[in-house]
Amino acid sequence: MWEEICKYGKKLVDEGYLSSHFGNISVRVGDSLIVTRSGSMLDEVCEASVVTLDLNKPSSLDLIASSETIVHREIYKRTSALAIIHAHCPFAVIESLLNEDSIEPYDSEGKFFFHEIPIVTGHIGTKKLAENVAKALEMHKGCIVKGHGTFTVGKILEEAYVHTTMIEHSSKIKYFCDLRNNK
Repeated sequence: MWEEICKYGKKLVDEGYLSSHFGNISVRVGDSLIVTRSGSMLDEVCEASVVTLDLNKPSSLDLIASSETIVHREIYKRTSALAIIHAHCPFAVIESLLNEDSIEPYDSEGKFFFHEIPIVTGHIGTKKLAENVAKALEMHKGCIVKGHGTFTVGKILEEAYVHTTMIEHSSKIKYFCDLRNNK
């Protein structure tokens, strides 16, 4: 499974959806989750870059797992997701700072995939963030954490990756359209 995480981590970095050491990826396998370790370079994931954790209870291994493990656990508990990507997409972050509760995509693909993209709040790695993100993802395929980045879900990593790229694409289109319209 780490090979799949590696594949999408590299794509995320190569395409500019995050910088190498920021963001995280996980996959649910039964009652476990495989998540990138804290500080992992997502464009160079290897077997040692991921950790397998119990979905239902924290353990000492949580200390080396992503700081957002609490968020991943809560999403898996409250949704049917089997894959999660958290990225620091630049235009999505900008749009989260310019808008309050959600953004509505202008582009046809964004409308098709999302209709609206919720913006949630909460500090990195906190129970509050976990609750807010999981609640948003009960009804949506992705959301943006204000000033922080995106969380997207899928049945497989490819689907979560597509949702990540669509949020960033729609955010970029919206940013430039709004910039033009505000002249």
